[in-house]
Amino acid sequence: MKLIRQGWRWVRRPEEALSVIERAGRVCYRSEERSGEGTAAPFVRRLIRQGHLSVIEHVTATVEFTTNRGVTHELVRHRLASFSQESTRYVNYGGREMEFIEPVWWASAAEAARERFLAALAAGEAAYRELLAAGWRPEQAREVLPHALKTVIVVTANLREWRHIFALRTGPRAHPQIRGLLLSCLQGFREAVPVVFDDLPPGEEPPAPG
Repeated sequence: MKLIRQGWRWVRRPEEALSVIERAGRVCYRSEERSGEGTAAPFVRRLIRQGHLSVIEHVTATVEFTTNRGVTHELVRHRLASFSQESTRYVNYGGREMEFIEPVWWASAAEAARERFLAALAAGEAAYRELLAAGWRPEQAREVLPHALKTVIVVTANLREWRHIFALRTGPRAHPQIRGLLLSCLQGFREAVPVVFDDLPPGEEPPAPG
């Protein structure tokens, strides 16, 4: 048994995002002739401020998350996205060291609570292996595995949907585990496309135009 920290990485960054968004947005106003060096960022920022968000749907980004299955249960509720996730039906964990995700509150937890948590994980792992040995298939034995089981999920969404995901999952009412993961991811999006994400404080939708 191994306890690891959750994380994320880019599969496909939103490359040339501002130029694509500017091209789409200027078609709406037939202002293509105003496009030039340095025009994309202020134009896109103005569109977002005005609430003209359909244009940012033309750009997508793909992220790979390593987290627990409780977090992925929340992620897949976002319908305007595509998901590919490690399958506990077809992956047999019996012949490998099982990995579980460290809670984000782990460092502040009491020693007795951490020992109880680890004991529960060990018991689930042992039960899983015993059921496999008894002839159960992985898709059957998985019933004893906890939410803390490590899983990998690849998520693709357009930038408007990513804004919505961050708005919902980084606020103070979000579950701490998904909040910790998505706060880190939001910072990555801000660095990649600051014009599209720097107006979005954690947990807050941008104000409606007008």
